[in-house]
Parts: sequence; C-alpha cells; structure tokens
Amino acid sequence: MSNPAFTPFGLKNGLLCDLADNEFPTRLHAFSGINGLHLDSTSSTYYGFVLDGRPQLGASLQGHFELRSGMYFSLPSEGYVRGGRGIIIERVGYTGTFSIGGPIENRGRLRYIDGCTDSLIIPPVRLGDPCLNALYFPPGTDQTQHTHPSMRVGIVVEGRGACVTPDGDIPLFPGQVFIIHAEGVHSFRTEGDSEMVVVAYHPDSDHGPEDQFHPMINRTFVDGESASYLDDIRTGGA
Repeated sequence: MSNPAFTPFGLKNGLLCDLADNEFPTRLHAFSGINGLHLDSTSSTYYGFVLDGRPQLGASLQGHFELRSGMYFSLPSEGYVRGGRGIIIERVGYTGTFSIGGPIENRGRLRYIDGCTDSLIIPPVRLGDPCLNALYFPPGTDQTQHTHPSMRVGIVVEGRGACVTPDGDIPLFPGQVFIIHAEGVHSFRTEGDSEMVVVAYHPDSDHGPEDQFHPMINRTFVDGESASYLDDIRTGGA
C-alpha cells in the first residue's frame, strides 16, 4: 500500500507530528487553551499562525506580545504561546528572523492555479529558506490534481471544502490541520458557494534573495551598471 498523500490532525494542544528525520526536519505543534506551549529549542525557528483568540507570544530575546486572530509570526529563539488557538511549525536546525504580521488579507496578491490566489506572508530570507503562505480558494473551485516536491503543512482558516486524494476525499473545515506529504497527489475543492482560506508552510523555496541578486544590490549602480553584475572581487567575495 502506498503512503498517504494527506494526513489530517485535530487542533489539540501539543506536538501533533514529529518529522525531524525528514529531508527538511520539521515538527508540527498546536496551541489551544491557557496552558499553551513552551518553545524550548534554541536551534529551531517557529512559524506560527493564530486561528482565533488573543494569545500571548513570549520571546526570550524580543519580549512579550499580544496577538489576534489571523496574525502570524516567525520566532528564531526560545519562547511560549498561551491562550487562543493555532498552529506552530518548528523548522529544526534553521535560524530565521523574528517577525510578527497580519491579520491576513481577504484576497491573495499573487495568481495561483485554477483561479486561486496566494499571498507570501512570511517570505524566505534567502533562496531555499522556509516560507509561509495564505491561499485563497474561491467558491466552485475544483483544482487540477498536482504534487509538491516537499511537504506542505497547513491549517484551514475559514470556509469548507475537501482535499481530493487517490485514497478518497478528506473534508476540510475551519481549524483542520494537515500535512501534504512530498509528491503526494492531491487537489482542493470548495463546496457550493463557500470560499476557503488556508495558511500553508513550505520548508523550502525556489524563490528568494541571493548574495548577487537582491533589491539593494540590483538597484545599486556603478558606472551605469547594476552592482549585481560586478565580479566577486569587486563585491568582496573570494
């Protein structure tokens, strides 16, 4: 029997899935209620999304913050989350940057397949780094079946639908947490006049800044030519 493409989880406080032995080492957690979660690794970056409530985010280096529904964060240090409900994706062995954003918007800013849209809410710091997206599925969506080269971790924020897989259709509803496994064949479908919003984590990216390609160096000109075209010696390389 083949491995499943899609694994659903309930929004239960604590560790939901440990994939630390994956190509992109990852742990999936959820927070729910006053006990919350202690984020105790100094060698991980935590990507979080708040489904509802007003949780407190405590960061050992950055301080304490009150979050609201639809907000998200990236935490590259120890900390905790108390109150509210949401998910935290722990990227093991990766150091990102600290950020808080949101709430997410009502529509995506980028085109996605089959009439859907996407917003890159936490972009990769460098090419290949993790990222967090908000995906928007309009009513009547019946996506083309597709795969991803690496896992996707997601939570349904609003609306209802289904994930269609070779093993059957899995109902989707607000608060449904899931993993789409690498190369798992799947598609999303919305029900009737209901649109659906999903926040999804990608552990890798094929888009992002590089040493010789990012906005600052691209738009710096030396003798009328972008500094991104200068050789390694002039840019301080080996």
